[in-house]
Amino acid sequence: MNGRFPLLELLARLPARVWLQAILGLIGFVVLAVLGFAVIAGVAAVIVLLILGFKAKAWLRALFAGRPAPDRTAPKVIDVSYEIVERRDDERR
Repeated sequence: MNGRFPLLELLARLPARVWLQAILGLIGFVVLAVLGFAVIAGVAAVIVLLILGFKAKAWLRALFAGRPAPDRTAPKVIDVSYEIVERRDDERR
């Protein structure tokens, strides 16, 4: 190849109008990507705020309703029974 890159030579021969369009297209793509990410982050923030608002509303209703708050210091005990089944390679399948 004599140290030459045909692709780079081809790109160097492009007119300035093509380079400007490519640069503006790249800038437009970056702007759209940033705005898209901002929209997704904004929607996620609104959803989180809505969830926290509903939780706060339920907490305030329970607080002013005079009901005792649940005891969160008590340990949670779950009783589980299980059975160990051994897999055998026998003829009774």
